[in-house]
Amino acid sequence: MPSQSSEDTEAVTGDPASDQATVLGLIADPDMPETIADRLADTLPDQLDGEWHVEVDADPVTATLKGTSEILEQTAHKCDAHGWTYAICITDLPVRSDDGPVVADIDHDRGVAVVSVPGMGGLQTPRRVHQVMRQVIDELLGEPEERDEPGRTREQRRHGLSGRAIGLLAPIRRKAVETEGSHLDVRYVTPGRRGRLRLLSGMVRTNRPWRLVFGLSRALAAAVATSAFGLSSSTIWMVGDQLNIGFKVLTTVTVIAALVTWLIAAHDLWEKRGDTRSDPQLAWLYNASTLLTLIIGVVALLLILFVVNFLLAWLILPASLLTSMLGTETGVGTYLAVAWAFTTLGGIAGALGSSLETDQAVRQAAYGYRESRRRAEYQEQESSSDDSGGSGSDDSRDSESSGSGSGES
Repeated sequence: MPSQSSEDTEAVTGDPASDQATVLGLIADPDMPETIADRLADTLPDQLDGEWHVEVDADPVTATLKGTSEILEQTAHKCDAHGWTYAICITDLPVRSDDGPVVADIDHDRGVAVVSVPGMGGLQTPRRVHQVMRQVIDELLGEPEERDEPGRTREQRRHGLSGRAIGLLAPIRRKAVETEGSHLDVRYVTPGRRGRLRLLSGMVRTNRPWRLVFGLSRALAAAVATSAFGLSSSTIWMVGDQLNIGFKVLTTVTVIAALVTWLIAAHDLWEKRGDTRSDPQLAWLYNASTLLTLIIGVVALLLILFVVNFLLAWLILPASLLTSMLGTETGVGTYLAVAWAFTTLGGIAGALGSSLETDQAVRQAAYGYRESRRRAEYQEQESSSDDSGGSGSDDSRDSESSGSGSGES
């Protein structure tokens, strides 16, 4: 069942048969969480017992909050404002706790929860989110007498969360908690080193590194142009053919490191320790995820360039010409070596061309930038609504004064 607009909701509310339906609100961060929320809105109602309506509200509000306690508080406010039965916030912000990376936090009393997408890991993320969402909904529907005493920890085994792959990679554990000044009472975590690695892989997946390739269009153009020059240089052919495999690997790693370093320096992608507002320890996670995202994106870029160069060399350079110039029999290995030489040369030029990219195109790979951009957008929306509200009040006061003036005259 698709998500419903406010008009649809009013229509549903007006139907006496729909008054018995359970309404679940999904508050989602923009980008990947919103995509996942839209998919859940289509699939969840058919999988839950009874009549359910799911509404999606894309809102960058989490970027302005510190920790899940504040997110739960804001989620509860939105739940009351929209008249939902339950509300779950889906965020791509990483959340840490003393017990390990947080997958979900639940507030039974107010019927709200927050789910952290990076805590699911980088593999089959939408499927993992769906499994956790089913578990969170079961928690919200549970009776108070079924709740554990604070401090009790147990491994979760419903809705596929006890699968062998999850158990090996990072088991998800449920813990009943009691926090001062917060309604939070149940937390799902992935403890230990494996949990931190899973969180890091989830952050890289949330960054969607494949989009970086499209953001580096100028770097790719510079690399292709330089590679085309290499096609006409017999010296480049000889270098590619004569170097041994070890030196080629070393040179490739150097080119990747140079391009990644150049991107970080040119676009100020390195997060400083004091830049993460809610948890200074998140700085290393932000930087590690940005670094891995850039490496994956750059490797993908060079692989595309390598394939293009190999096809061009195969089509343009006759085998007889290569044999006469290199003095050896020409085969597939020769074309691969020549394409590697073109790609390496193009990668160096791509590093220089990457400085011409717009900051927005490249900074999508950085967690801190995305968070600050959302925070700025939310604050701008808030200030705009305040201004419009203030002008409306002024207009009403003006009309009242003019009306009273007319009466006196």
